[in-house]
Amino acid sequence: MKAFVLAAGASTRLRPLTMDIPKPMIPILGKPALYYTFLNLWKNGFTVACVNTYYRPDVITNFFQNNDINIKLEFLHEKKILGTAGAIKNKEEFFEDTFVVMSGDGLTDINLKKAVEFHKKKKSLATIVLKKINLRFEYGIAITNKDGEIRSFVEKPLLGDVFNDEVNTGIYVFEPGIFKFIPKNKFFDFGMDLFPFLMKKKIKIYGYVMDEYWTDIGNIVEYKKGVFDALDGKLKIVPIIKNRENKYISSNAKIDKSAKICGPCFVGNNVVIGKNAVIEPYSVISDNVTMGNNVSVEKSIIWENSEFGDNVKITNTVVGSDTLIPSNVTLFDSIMMEYSNK
Repeated sequence: MKAFVLAAGASTRLRPLTMDIPKPMIPILGKPALYYTFLNLWKNGFTVACVNTYYRPDVITNFFQNNDINIKLEFLHEKKILGTAGAIKNKEEFFEDTFVVMSGDGLTDINLKKAVEFHKKKKSLATIVLKKINLRFEYGIAITNKDGEIRSFVEKPLLGDVFNDEVNTGIYVFEPGIFKFIPKNKFFDFGMDLFPFLMKKKIKIYGYVMDEYWTDIGNIVEYKKGVFDALDGKLKIVPIIKNRENKYISSNAKIDKSAKICGPCFVGNNVVIGKNAVIEPYSVISDNVTMGNNVSVEKSIIWENSEFGDNVKITNTVVGSDTLIPSNVTLFDSIMMEYSNK
């Protein structure tokens, strides 16, 4: 089977973290979020995928051209955003049989084989993968009957429109026949355009409710949740060996003997941690980060190649790549990007 991975979003909700990288490339325990999408596809038997790009496409193509993920990738660069459905229309000839569409900025370990089996059993043209969650109104919400058929669908509803807790995960199973309902070279969205049109035409759409882990990392709150859930082992596809204290520490990290490291935490490759540093639970220190003496990190995510001076204290903060934080700086509940040039 083949898959289409949507990775063309402009990433505005995660700015300034996504000023230089597209949202699907933000790091989750040492790897881009998009890496885990491909890893899950491979574990479910997919060997070929098409990826659409728009914002900073070079970041995506350069990384995956130099990292073996066991999947053959084809890249489709969009000069003009055509929407989620409009994007796959441009690769209509790529799909000859049942195929899967996934969002590149969702974190999941979904069993795609089960979703496809459900789709084929229902003889469905289109199947939306749903997830039961606590109500959050930035997601499309669907209501289904006992047979799994979607009876109504509201894309990103207002509070007064909420009537169910099954949300659209941005994962779909389609038959190639879906393409005749999607216009070419025109902006066309799954939730806003395609699904309402199919329902108006009385064409059945089914909803498959997944049991596995899923979250959307489209804003800073959800991004932190995804990272911390990965630390807790909720995302089953993270290929990292941990010790009994839920510490993920690279073998080549240089940590002073006086430093205190508390799990769950992640310490990447070539990290240097100075004297009397304290790394509290739910802290992520990515590759090539250097920390001075008496540094304190708590419930924070530090991207690669950053440098901390002495006596730096950060709590509930995300520090972007290549950021220098001078000595004696305290940060709380912040996003820090390029405090000072290295």
